Amino acid sequence: MKGLEVFLDGDYADVRAEVRERLRRPELAPAPADIDLDEYRERVMDQARFIAAEGGSGLGFPKEYGGEGDVGASVVGFEMLGHGDLSTVVKVGVQFGLCGGAIYQLGTEEHHDRYLADIVTLDLPGCFAMTESGHGSDVQSLETTATYDPDSEEFVIHTPTESARKDYIGNAATHGRIAAVFAQLYTGDDKHGVHCFVVPIRDGDGTPCPGVEIGDCGHKIGLNGVDNGRLSFDHVRVPRTALLSRFGDVAPDGTYTSPIEDETKRFFTMLGTLVQGRISVSGGAISATKNALTIAVRYGLSRRQFSPPDSHGEVLLLDYLAHQRRLLPKLATVYALSAAQQFLVRGLHDSAGNPDYPARERRKLETHAAGVKALSTWHASETIQTCREACGGVGYLSENRLGQLKADTDVFATFEGDNTVLLQLVAKELLTDYRDEFGELDTLGTIRFVADQAFDVVVERTAGRQLIQTLIDALPGRDEDASVRDRGWHLALFTFREEHIIDGLARRLRNGIENGEDPFDVFNRSQDQVLLAAKAHMDRLVLEQFVTTVDDIDDDEARELLDKLCELHALSVIERERAWFLEHGRITGARAKAVISAVNELCGELRPHARALVDAFRIPDEVLAAPIGVAPADTPSGS
Repeated sequence: MKGLEVFLDGDYADVRAEVRERLRRPELAPAPADIDLDEYRERVMDQARFIAAEGGSGLGFPKEYGGEGDVGASVVGFEMLGHGDLSTVVKVGVQFGLCGGAIYQLGTEEHHDRYLADIVTLDLPGCFAMTESGHGSDVQSLETTATYDPDSEEFVIHTPTESARKDYIGNAATHGRIAAVFAQLYTGDDKHGVHCFVVPIRDGDGTPCPGVEIGDCGHKIGLNGVDNGRLSFDHVRVPRTALLSRFGDVAPDGTYTSPIEDETKRFFTMLGTLVQGRISVSGGAISATKNALTIAVRYGLSRRQFSPPDSHGEVLLLDYLAHQRRLLPKLATVYALSAAQQFLVRGLHDSAGNPDYPARERRKLETHAAGVKALSTWHASETIQTCREACGGVGYLSENRLGQLKADTDVFATFEGDNTVLLQLVAKELLTDYRDEFGELDTLGTIRFVADQAFDVVVERTAGRQLIQTLIDALPGRDEDASVRDRGWHLALFTFREEHIIDGLARRLRNGIENGEDPFDVFNRSQDQVLLAAKAHMDRLVLEQFVTTVDDIDDDEARELLDKLCELHALSVIERERAWFLEHGRITGARAKAVISAVNELCGELRPHARALVDAFRIPDEVLAAPIGVAPADTPSGS
């Protein structure tokens, strides 16, 4: 259905179409399940080279380095590759998004000229060496050191402890020749915080460089086409110009300068430039989820089970309400997340390279990227498992790819930021309007700051403010007088939940501080509510993006289906959280039962359109590569 395709493709329909056609090529076929580890790694490297040769690697880089200068197109291209072999997706992400992105975002024109063209063509395979054995999410506490030697005008890169070893580094075990290494910068006795350095790790023949120790992480739960490795540095010397110096530089005599004086603010500014990685991971997770839903829904339209009394045949799986409830609410949510993902891509595109882009909007983009990444990757894990179960025994066969999808996406919840930590970052953003001051405070400083403020919750709308408020204002005075399928009622409930939780969290933090308690203890004791506040905020944001995106669709037939999907997504969240709404007096027991009935009703209304809803993803059969996922001829309900 054309209108559904317009909704899903968004602003980059041409990029999506191009990648779909590329994925049909045999060079990008998913690997067989029983492939040897070394063979798999070489196959994935060949696929990455193929993508680079086809021009799919440099969309986000400037044209003078072989790119297209379109960051949004780059993220969408990555998202679409997520329909294929996810090892290839991650390999591409490490090379072009992380290593290349670090050099582009943190380096100067000199660094761009030196590295980017070879990064784009994959003539220079690279790594992104941030995570350490002892420090993952806590990047600010990394132990690797980069000490400046003014006599030689070199930095000495060193791994001082075993916990400082760079770990889980994609491209390191086999193919990488350089690494973007994050380390604590020292000049003399002065420490300047975490900075990034380009460090050679192998020569042209593949031999490790002097002082560089390279290990292999070996076989993993999934993504075994990615050569994850470990890196340690024994006083490795690199020239002064190896420092990616956009946000901090060292003169030949060792004098440190930075356009951002405060170390903490500088650190978060540097990390903020790498937001593209989180948005890309979110997109890849959404694509993998679409794969699983396509396989499971199509199988549910072909597999029959049990015969009702006095019938002449067995019933299609998808004609059972229980089966519909398993799959269709999750299908509705993946449509909702697709709308939220498009919103992030637009924000990233508008902000990239734009010095006039408001700092507050940039921070909001970073926050929303963290939250959507958490929601989409958790949704992927839950949905793929549900799809596996919905396909019974055949879903357990390797040839039908659900097991591989599950294994490959499992790590998405913890790379590019652990989801739980990311939601804590979202909550920090929500605690007060005074975000400018927050930018210079750590978590405990934030808590102290909240304790000193008179708090009033203000829920900001990121898009469609007038539409959202109009729908809420149109509600009758009492909840019970509104239909449970009323869009305004859904929005009002999501907003109420967010406001109530954030208000309670702020007061809880303030009361603890006013009672003289240790700030860390106050925060640690409040983490349940911290995470709940972030989830409530992101639930509201995703719903609003779904509502406003649907409102832009002109196709009446598609609009009717999208309206029902939007209702189903909202009601499935309300059903999931109905205990909270009951506890806080926002819905009655009768209203909660009406929500359950409405979910059942919507599943029945959407059942005849299930095939159209997954076909609108337009995933090529060649890349879906699951025998039970090959598009069947739909069978009418009850036949």
